[in-house]
Amino acid sequence: MEIIIAENSGLCYGVKRALRIAKQTRADKSEKVYTLGDLIHNPQVIADLEKHGIHSAKDLNKINNGTVIIRSHGVSPQIYDFLTNKNINIVDATCPIVKKIQRLVSNLSKKEEEIIIVGNKEHPEIKGLIGYSQGKGVIIENEAQARKLPQKRKRAVLVQSTQNIHLFQRTVNILSARTEKLDIHNTICQSTQTRQKSTSELASQVDVLFIIGGKNSSNTHTLYKISKKVLTNTYFIEKANQITPEMLKGASKIGLSGGASTPPKAIKEAVVKIKSSLKYQFHREKTVKCLN
Repeated sequence: MEIIIAENSGLCYGVKRALRIAKQTRADKSEKVYTLGDLIHNPQVIADLEKHGIHSAKDLNKINNGTVIIRSHGVSPQIYDFLTNKNINIVDATCPIVKKIQRLVSNLSKKEEEIIIVGNKEHPEIKGLIGYSQGKGVIIENEAQARKLPQKRKRAVLVQSTQNIHLFQRTVNILSARTEKLDIHNTICQSTQTRQKSTSELASQVDVLFIIGGKNSSNTHTLYKISKKVLTNTYFIEKANQITPEMLKGASKIGLSGGASTPPKAIKEAVVKIKSSLKYQFHREKTVKCLN
């Protein structure tokens, strides 16, 4: 029996950094500490932060004092202005990669006629990026929407940092036929691309694959879709206790992959659950150590 963990599974650099900043802020501040929305898309981690006095705020209008941590996904310039005008202390935990994309969008808005952003319109990163586009940003979520765009002399295209690379490539092909001069920027972070590639490859090598992460995590959903196309026996779970013996029936190779907001603990717990769920002796066991 083999249990194989996909390369780059679990917390990415930006999320680790945001968690570190949040915990340090809580230690340094005696006042209330909030995050604007969930710091990361993982319910277990958010529950733990709440226990330590780091509260997730959905409505900024209800915050009149204290410190607000900008999560790794980033926010629009208007949010910074709003908080500053209310004299709210700001701690910025925006992922440096997202910051770079924000600067790119801001610069493109000064010279491009239109900026196409490929991604989920409800994702906080996308909402933040639109705020930097000076009204020139257009969100595209799928190929069908790209095909409906009119011919344009000039436009730029970029992509959510955690989006599916194949969707971006297909969208670029469609836009190329509708644009005389297309300025292309692949802004998917390297960690995401590595995670997607390793998950796809692992799906072709195992009998069953578990994608572990929060149900509201966009990048984890992307991993699930990528794996499901390759392997029918792909399961999306949030917790190890969702793994059942029926899911493992007949499997000799089992794969695990976690999204950018999936803590190592969740992956390790899944390994333990798989071992305890099996009703026969392991003939061969190989577990790849996950990142701390």
